[in-house]
Amino acid sequence: MFRFKQKLTQASFILLLSSLLTACGFQLRGEYSVPEDITAISVTSYDKYSKITRLVKEQLRLSQIELVTPNKDVPNIHIIGETITDRTLSLYQNTRAAEKEVVYEVNYRVTVPDLGAKDFTATMTRSYLDNPLSALAKSAERKLIEDEMREFSAQQMMRQMARLKTEIQEFEEKQHLEESNSNTQDNSPS
Repeated sequence: MFRFKQKLTQASFILLLSSLLTACGFQLRGEYSVPEDITAISVTSYDKYSKITRLVKEQLRLSQIELVTPNKDVPNIHIIGETITDRTLSLYQNTRAAEKEVVYEVNYRVTVPDLGAKDFTATMTRSYLDNPLSALAKSAERKLIEDEMREFSAQQMMRQMARLKTEIQEFEEKQHLEESNSNTQDNSPS
């Protein structure tokens, strides 16, 4: 009987906690989405076969956005370019680099018909130890870090696209207000 009450108490607590989290609008970190107005999008890139282009397309598919060919009536993501730079953070006593920081940056433009275009930058930074005694492992680690940074940048791009939601809403409100003002002026006696 005690175990039954304990299980019932736990279930009640979990139910209460989940209803509170749902009521406050809480979402898990991976739940950023592209605005609902965008159901289809085209992706263009400086290199259509690059890893970042493939990752962005994959993220869009996961968001259930249809990928279409570029058209003036369809929103577009244009990946302008990506850069990878590194700098030395610390040195060994013999002045060789001990720790390096890698900065990955992807620049892209989102164009939405009747709304305009906006440029974005997604930036990721990672650091790693640069052991001169393990050159092969060092290059493999560097490649893994760069791939991980590309993946996180593609996710960051989707989060930045989610911010377009407010800009689209502001544009629609402005357009609605302008239509209301023009209708009011047309109906006013002269």
